[in-house]
Amino acid sequence: MDSFNKFRFSNLGRMFCLASICSVLTGLSLLFFPASGFAEEEAAQEASQNVGPSGLPLPRFVSIKPARVNVRVGPGRNYTVVFSYQKQGLPVEITQEYDQWRKIRDSDGDEGWVYQSLLSGHRTAMITPWQKDKSKLAPMRREPSENAPLAAELEPGVIATIHKCDGKWCELDVNHTRGYVAQDQLWGAYPGETVKN
Repeated sequence: MDSFNKFRFSNLGRMFCLASICSVLTGLSLLFFPASGFAEEEAAQEASQNVGPSGLPLPRFVSIKPARVNVRVGPGRNYTVVFSYQKQGLPVEITQEYDQWRKIRDSDGDEGWVYQSLLSGHRTAMITPWQKDKSKLAPMRREPSENAPLAAELEPGVIATIHKCDGKWCELDVNHTRGYVAQDQLWGAYPGETVKN
């Protein structure tokens, strides 16, 4: 029993010594080799991780193409359908790609896989889907300015076609009414993103 304890202690001592040496070597390597190379490599890896196998950015917004789309638990027809979307033009976010399948997320945070041909690059947006009080309307302005006259007031959950976004305002079409909505009031365009549809 004593020999086992001594052996165990001596192994712990060696491990402590190795850990100390590794710490010193790491510190010295940071002194002699600039960290910017590591940062650049890390940034390049991060950038490559933000592009899917299709060559398109991840994540990105798209819209549902047909009036009905089955959403599956995995990327293939053999996976179970967990729910269906029954709204053409619904904005969704692609978060992952696998072969011809896209993992999407909706404004409620629900996720699943759909075949890529069921999605469209035509950009749409949903007005303040996070707003639970449906009486709080989002102003649609005639010009991209807080002081511009109103073109309409939009209920939360309304889906609009995006014509363009400049990073602060998006020009939208809702039932043949055109106007501008502040970009932070939309789900379907990232903050600061420019869009030309």
